[in-house]
Amino acid sequence: MKKLTIKDIAKEFNVSISTVSKALNDSYEISAATKEKIQKYAKEKNYKPNFNALSLKNRSTKTIGIIIPTMLKYFFAQVFKGIEKTALERGYKVIACISNESHNKEVEIIEMLSNGSIDGFILSMSKETELKQEFNHFKETIENGTPIVMFDRVAKTIDCDKIITDDFNGALNTVEYLHKTGHRNIAFVSTLSNLHIGEQRFLGYKKGLENVGLPFNENLVVNILDKDYKEYESILIPVFNKNKIDSVITTGESAAVAAMKAGLKTGLEIPKNLSVIAFSNGILARHSSPKMTTISQHGEQMGEAAAKVLIDKLEKKHTETIIKVITTDLVIRDSTR
Repeated sequence: MKKLTIKDIAKEFNVSISTVSKALNDSYEISAATKEKIQKYAKEKNYKPNFNALSLKNRSTKTIGIIIPTMLKYFFAQVFKGIEKTALERGYKVIACISNESHNKEVEIIEMLSNGSIDGFILSMSKETELKQEFNHFKETIENGTPIVMFDRVAKTIDCDKIITDDFNGALNTVEYLHKTGHRNIAFVSTLSNLHIGEQRFLGYKKGLENVGLPFNENLVVNILDKDYKEYESILIPVFNKNKIDSVITTGESAAVAAMKAGLKTGLEIPKNLSVIAFSNGILARHSSPKMTTISQHGEQMGEAAAKVLIDKLEKKHTETIIKVITTDLVIRDSTR
């Protein structure tokens, strides 16, 4: 027989988990009638409190759980560095887990760590969670009194603190920069078109074209979904062959490296007659040849901000919901003329 949980009781009476918890703890905040029926039900059903969960409320572990969607992006390593630095300065430890873009794995990690191991979460949600739009695990965690700070990939409908990149203006400003430096046929290559951040970058690109008076040409937009980065180049070569392109903005560095290679193979020289700019400012960009101009998302700064907001909330320094937007910068290197 399955053990009765606070969640089950909450469902039974159609109230929140915190209401049940307060009723069982005889809190003055809950009406006598509600308290009585909840306590009676719990007794009849032989409810046993989960002391792990209870102790979560009453003690602080001084540990933060971090969930990142993938190890393969340098951006997340930068964010992690920023979180860890700020956490250590303020006397907190961190536990890092990787969801591998899987919704189930994300739910499992949250359940595993919500047993009293951590005081709060900093996370960027998995691709699958965003595509399914299934955010119950976040909602329940917050209702249970464990705060969450989301960064980069955030759930719009969940009321929690968020640290986001200004993706829209990052792309818009890049188009304006390319136009100002004489580019007229600006392509956009996205590997994130099914995610909100990818959509924002695309809309920024479109708005940028409109701002500088360039026509939008859908042949210059390439959406690469669920392909291994090894295939990017072969997808891009025909696009370069068929269209006149003098510059490319990509949503990530792997796509930018592929665009450089595809450009070279179709007879273009970088940056003489093809400029390439990528979102994120990672290791690939600094070691590519030529070195790559990037739209820096300031991962470390984002991590520091996320850790500060979470720890301030844990230490009751603020109660309101904070949404912080990190503006991007263009880091000019050798892949643009």
